Amino acid sequence: MASAGRTCSLFCSSSCCFLAFLCFQLVINTGVSGSELQWDERGYILYCPCMGRFGNQADHFLGALQFAKGLDRTLVLPPWIVYRHRKPPYTNLHVPFKDWFQVEPLQEFHRVLPMEDFMDQLASEHWPPEHRKSFCFKMAASRSADKTTCPAKEGNPFGPFWDNFSVNFVGSELYEGLSYTTQDSNMVNKWQKKYPPAQFPVLAFMGAPANFPVLPQNIDLHRYLHWSDGMMAEVTEVIDQNLPRPYVGIHLRNGNDWVNACEHVDESRSHLFASGQCVGYDRNTAKTLTKEMCLPSKKEVLKAVKKAVKKIKAKSIFVATDNDAMLPELRKEFKKLTVFQLNPEVPQLDLAILGQADHFVGNCVSTFTAFVNRERKAAKKPTTFFAFNQDKRTKEEL
Repeated sequence: MASAGRTCSLFCSSSCCFLAFLCFQLVINTGVSGSELQWDERGYILYCPCMGRFGNQADHFLGALQFAKGLDRTLVLPPWIVYRHRKPPYTNLHVPFKDWFQVEPLQEFHRVLPMEDFMDQLASEHWPPEHRKSFCFKMAASRSADKTTCPAKEGNPFGPFWDNFSVNFVGSELYEGLSYTTQDSNMVNKWQKKYPPAQFPVLAFMGAPANFPVLPQNIDLHRYLHWSDGMMAEVTEVIDQNLPRPYVGIHLRNGNDWVNACEHVDESRSHLFASGQCVGYDRNTAKTLTKEMCLPSKKEVLKAVKKAVKKIKAKSIFVATDNDAMLPELRKEFKKLTVFQLNPEVPQLDLAILGQADHFVGNCVSTFTAFVNRERKAAKKPTTFFAFNQDKRTKEEL
């Protein structure tokens, strides 16, 4: 019930509290039903999703899922970390994985278990406090005071994440010469030899055992990531009430932090954050990344949206943004269309609505856009990017 209280605070926006959503969530997210969980002798992987906001955490999740499958250990699904730097009580919120996503589709790919269930039903007996060690690269340990201990709980979000489950570590396991790319059978053997499940039943990583941004070979795993029934019920209601179909969804990333990030765009290099999704992942053949692709001008936004509207004969436009939604400009340009911004307390609702759009225009560099792009690619729905000639790239690839 504690998690339900946390969820309620999430879904209260400036206009309303999504009470119907909460009631549904309370029904479907009451934990594991039936008999108690059985311990998996093949071992478990835990980690803190401690780098960045949701887009980064989602990238890491896909890598961690592949890593767990490669090592044949059950992946313990961590809660999503929501930062509330500007909102009282200014502490992080830890949203249970199954509040936003279904667990069952993931189990079609590999064994997974929500962290709340692991800690409630298995940890006390099989991972008691006196056996809890943190795992990290030797280089990470160099940041600790004694240079030999994983700084697994130093600072935010590391400390608050583990404190949320009353976890303290009694020691550290340092490694080097290992990577998280388990498609390499030799690398899998190295992990198994160094940390056999019988001796190390739980690998609790200081951070996600995954690369950032997500590796191209792990992108397809997004097809196992399905929004929860409660999320989709809310999304359907918003669309039915506010967005006549067909509708174009757009993501405008233009907050101050993003403006600063785009200053690092150098046309001599092609990759920054999620830019591989549009310019290509191969550094030898990737297209040029421009500042306009990272931070499109209002003129470019209107041009790209106009093209998408014309292509699908849209009746409405949905805008998701971290800052300026350009509502006056869009409504002036598209007088006969409905232009709608939800601006929810939880941006995951924006993500899910963008995923359902008849056409989506996103930001090439943003991991937020990348999440939507992966979901839509799995569903075979069209996506284009601001300031990027998608048609030209397709012809060249052919």
